[in-house]
Amino acid sequence: MRTGALVAGSVTIALALSACGGGGSTPKTNESGGSGVSGFNAATKGIVNPSTKKGGTLKLVNNADADSYDPARAYYAYVWNLMKGYYVRTLLTNESKPGEDGLKLVPDLAQAMPEVSADGKTYTFKLKSGVKFEDGSPITSKDIKYGIERVFAQDVLSGGPTYLIDVLDQGQKYPGPYKDTDPNKLGLKSVETPDDNTIVFKLADPLSDFLYLLATPSASPIPQAKDTGDKYGEKPISTGPYKFQSYDQGKKVVWVRNDQWDPKTDTVRAALPDEVDLTIGTAVEEIDNQLLSGEVDIDTAQTGVQQGSQPKILLDPEKKKNADTPNTGFIRYFSISTKVAPFDNIHCRKAVQYATDKITMQTARGGADAGGDIATNMLPPNIAGHDEYDPYNTKSGKPQIDKAKEELAACGKPNGFDTVIATRSSGKEPKTAEALQAALKNVGINARLDPTEPSLYFRSTIGAPSNVAAKGYGLMMAGWGADFPTAYGFLSVLVDGRNILPSGNNNYAELNDPEINSLIDQAKAEKDPAKAAGIWTTINHKVMDAAVMVPFVYDKALNYRNPRVTNVFVTEYYGMYDFGSLGVQ
Repeated sequence: MRTGALVAGSVTIALALSACGGGGSTPKTNESGGSGVSGFNAATKGIVNPSTKKGGTLKLVNNADADSYDPARAYYAYVWNLMKGYYVRTLLTNESKPGEDGLKLVPDLAQAMPEVSADGKTYTFKLKSGVKFEDGSPITSKDIKYGIERVFAQDVLSGGPTYLIDVLDQGQKYPGPYKDTDPNKLGLKSVETPDDNTIVFKLADPLSDFLYLLATPSASPIPQAKDTGDKYGEKPISTGPYKFQSYDQGKKVVWVRNDQWDPKTDTVRAALPDEVDLTIGTAVEEIDNQLLSGEVDIDTAQTGVQQGSQPKILLDPEKKKNADTPNTGFIRYFSISTKVAPFDNIHCRKAVQYATDKITMQTARGGADAGGDIATNMLPPNIAGHDEYDPYNTKSGKPQIDKAKEELAACGKPNGFDTVIATRSSGKEPKTAEALQAALKNVGINARLDPTEPSLYFRSTIGAPSNVAAKGYGLMMAGWGADFPTAYGFLSVLVDGRNILPSGNNNYAELNDPEINSLIDQAKAEKDPAKAAGIWTTINHKVMDAAVMVPFVYDKALNYRNPRVTNVFVTEYYGMYDFGSLGVQ
């Protein structure tokens, strides 16, 4: 459904928009004279309470802390949204606009879209003048190169995406700047900085999605003199309209205006509030209460209110008009380890596929209206390459007990077995995991739940294969959205066996299929988006045939917005409210 192409100074994506829930939206005029939309799901269709009014404090909340505030390490979608809106700028970024326009890449630190060589291997950018770090020092091409080099230091800065390593290392085996023998710590050969205002990327092979990589936080500039290694996430240096005033880990973040940010250099960020406060660690039920009472403005998790709060919104017309149910672009799924017995046997994995009750898991996330549609494969409907492939006949969502027992017999475990389900300890995930646990019990699979604090979960709990083996995690709860809106940006890091990492690993199943790996290379090199999508369809089918992941819903979220919040809209790029555009009345 989404395909990327380079045209006339921007990257655009053709999108077939799907309807997001019920309810109409009506035009509205606010105190600033702008027209907008209002009502249930209005933020999925346009801008609610459009305004240019500056001032006030935006009050954000989340049950758990970020995985990291270091651009090289962060991988939660909501954290990328926070970074982009408040303190991280990149050569390119997506437009802060609703609908299809929000999928367009535009210059941010760059003066314009790059000059691209005829062979598609060399990208040359010129930087805008007058862009500065929060301390007033100018942002140069060398700062961008250094920021990218930090991603290579996976022994120090694990957890974030590693696309840039895959594309830019080219056999150099660059160790990152902390072990760089270059006197300037700028020894990555594939990135050149002929002067402070020019940066050149030289690829070994063409990559149609390369520009998307440069819009991720991991491609942002970092001042070498202020780099504190694995402590950098405690006090990142801002390039955006806000800077960290304070960060009390696990409790609160306060961002205030960055007086070195020049709005003349930034056409993307609204920068309306004077201050942005993010309160961390509030119980999920209490977050719902605070949202509905108007005590806080937005839950940055953007995974939707809890089941008990849904009727309070959907059955109250006054509350319902301040809510939205966007299709987030995420898949909620769980991985099945190929290294933890007995799941090294495909028939034991298939037994789980058939035994899973997707209806009860969907219900735990809020049902069809607020939790998502039943998922049958590992490409969501908003990504080109998706089809209706359903090898285990799970569209109904109901378990198939007889089929599960046949597969248990085939794997030599006719009476079932014991295993462990890894899950995060907050949000909707524990109840979803309990629903899985109950379904597996019906076929003799006894699964113990092992909940973990969310900020550590993906990096060192299920993201460390050695820990998965040590804890015996046969099943691992997860959710995934595209890093950028293509199948490469969605599926590759989950299934490419060459990218299994000792920490911060995203291929939780440890799937390493040479045929799938080869098809990934073919898809990356394919210039025709339609042909590339066809290859990803084949990859998706092979992944499902291997029975290493069980998708259960294509995610929706019932999110509530405080009526006082202005400039509210869902960004298609992240599938959530665009944080950097929000203001307050």
